[in-house]
Amino acid sequence: MMLKTFENRDGWIWYDGEFVEWNNAKTHIINQGLHYASAVFEGERAYNGKIFKSEQHTKRFFKSADTVGIKIPYSETEINDAKNELILKMKFKDCYVRPFAWRGSNLMGLSTSKSNIHVSIAVWDDWTTYYKFEDMKEGLSLITSPWKRPPPDSIPFEAKASGPYLICTLSKSFAEEKGYNEALMLDYRGYVAEATSSNIFLVKGNEIHTPIPDCFLNGITRQTVIEMVKDQGFNLIERYIKPEELNDFEEIFLTGTAAEITPVKSIDSFKYKTGDNSTTFQFMKDYRKIVTETN
Repeated sequence: MMLKTFENRDGWIWYDGEFVEWNNAKTHIINQGLHYASAVFEGERAYNGKIFKSEQHTKRFFKSADTVGIKIPYSETEINDAKNELILKMKFKDCYVRPFAWRGSNLMGLSTSKSNIHVSIAVWDDWTTYYKFEDMKEGLSLITSPWKRPPPDSIPFEAKASGPYLICTLSKSFAEEKGYNEALMLDYRGYVAEATSSNIFLVKGNEIHTPIPDCFLNGITRQTVIEMVKDQGFNLIERYIKPEELNDFEEIFLTGTAAEITPVKSIDSFKYKTGDNSTTFQFMKDYRKIVTETN
């Protein structure tokens, strides 16, 4: 099946306070957001027509914008309402939701104090599984990326902003060119950090280990999974993890809004348990139950 491209679709996009036909939602190619990665965004999922943790995502959207000096010209309530109205207008039940704010075209260069700010929201229903179904079932293969998460005083790592994602794009391309599904990113100290767009968890018996998010985004799905495994009686351990420890774990999985919980079958030469009898598979079912029943 041929995937739908994003520049040519039916439907609507919320753009600067109005609903605009999808194919007419355009901006000028000379803009600060495009040229200088001066933009922030969110990634959210709707289940049965309701966005999971919508208000929490919106708060992060505004916090990201504030971190990079973008003042969103709408209230959190207006953004929450616009997201819900757009899903209804698109007649979607299960879909991905992408709020986006960027500096516009009235100025060019690095000075931003008088930049126009634009905000859009788009939704689409073909990211209900971010990875291919067979890869979700079998588990992903990862390779360690040559690109590392930089020190926290070099980028606004707590903001979901466009700029820091460049090394994620490079890492993802590196992995795919080598025949892998995903890339494992280390941090500037050489510790295990995350995958290109998802956090990582490592399973050893009753222990669930995950890196400390002191130089990468502490994902909302990550926070949800931490609460879930603690409630189930697992020993959740946040710590610095050396890459040579990867062989010590029985299972590994990734978490993210689009990825939900996705099993990992291998990292470099290390192999991990996947399948119906794995702890990860049970977590996948438990998480899906949370996001659907919460709504």
